Amino acid sequence: MPKIKTNKGAAKRFRKTGAGKIKRSHAFTSHILTCKTAKRKRKLRKNALVAAVDLKNIAKLIPYK
Repeated sequence: MPKIKTNKGAAKRFRKTGAGKIKRSHAFTSHILTCKTAKRKRKLRKNALVAAVDLKNIAKLIPYK
């Protein structure tokens, strides 16, 4: 079987956990932060897991990570 190329854009955005789930970071954290509340910005700092419906497609993009 030939090797599968890793999608480099996806590799920079997603990481696999030890259990095989895929972590992602939140959007809306880079600019226009003055109008967002401190609570909202604090919640956006934490990583989240990829939704179950997207898991299969993203796993194909990062086969070896």
